Amino acid sequence: MERILLDRFEALQAEMQIIQNELKISKAAKNGYKRFPNVTFRNEGSRKRILITGGAGFVGSHLVDKLMLDGHEVVALDNYFTGRKHNLEHWIGHPNFELVHHDVVNPYFIEVDQIYHLASPASPPHYMLNPVKTIKTNTIGTINMLGLARRVKARMLLASTSEVYGDPEVHPQPETYWGHVNTVGPRACYDEGKRVAESLMVSYQKQEKVEIRIARIFNTFGPRMHMNDGRVVSNFIIQALEEKPITIYGDGNQTRSFQYVDDLVDGLIELMNSNTSLPVNIGNPEEHTVNDFAKIIRDLVGSQSQIIHLAQQQDDPKQRKPDIRRAAELLNWHPKVSMKDGLKKTIEFFRKELRTTREREADEKVRFDLDNPVTQQLLNL
Repeated sequence: MERILLDRFEALQAEMQIIQNELKISKAAKNGYKRFPNVTFRNEGSRKRILITGGAGFVGSHLVDKLMLDGHEVVALDNYFTGRKHNLEHWIGHPNFELVHHDVVNPYFIEVDQIYHLASPASPPHYMLNPVKTIKTNTIGTINMLGLARRVKARMLLASTSEVYGDPEVHPQPETYWGHVNTVGPRACYDEGKRVAESLMVSYQKQEKVEIRIARIFNTFGPRMHMNDGRVVSNFIIQALEEKPITIYGDGNQTRSFQYVDDLVDGLIELMNSNTSLPVNIGNPEEHTVNDFAKIIRDLVGSQSQIIHLAQQQDDPKQRKPDIRRAAELLNWHPKVSMKDGLKKTIEFFRKELRTTREREADEKVRFDLDNPVTQQLLNL
């Protein structure tokens, strides 16, 4: 009897050792043996340590990619309100990268050379969901980052927005235009938050000698946008892929100018490393009506979706087009990716996202449907 118990004990020990070894192998695969994208080698003299707030978001994650590939050290902050850890999984574990769960409304202490302040929800459904939080992020968050920049003598770039121009009466919009805005409308939490953030940047430059850069970003699209982003590109693509009616708010004659995310990231980096502290428009001046844009997306998807019109949304600008002469003159920057090429990449991204979502939903349905034969087999094991 004792021998039988001893044999069982030794067998159990062997099983435990196998499990421990498998865990070690799994951990090593995740950490030590993970393959990362190839990055440029930089010596300490040319390598910068860079902080990106909102680093797990749509634009922020693409900026992380560009700076990491260029050989810099990157610290990404995000509170995951709209950002997603999944966007940066391919860098987690890299010695030059750190992802920190942090809200910029609270101070953050770190030694860095540059700060890209991108933290803020940027789509109307997201920023109107919590307008107070949006204002705090763009005011208190900006103050905290400016305080950090002052302490460590870092250069700071603010990701501002074309929304500071409101519903413009000047077309196209140059940086010298002061805007036509509604300070108490449903979009004001975002628009006015960014206007205050710009004022804070200039004030800290004048009083505290902080090096500042201000980018006024126009409509941007590309992979890693949220499917429920609520803006024209994501709405139209998802509706076309699902063969649902493409919904346009208003008569569709309002105009927009869309840039691909890679062009924006290049513009932000050029601006950060430039010698100008003036606000600079970063956008693609190719202008289309929303009606035309819906037809372009429907054709690229190969969809049979109908195009329908709903009531106009409050404070929706009638026209939006950047004057990018300042970016061309001071940064030598122009958009390079055509709208159709960018849309093709974005459509493919959303196609994969929809497929993944459907597979996950099907898996959840099998898992929790008690009447499902597969579930019954599992319960009877």
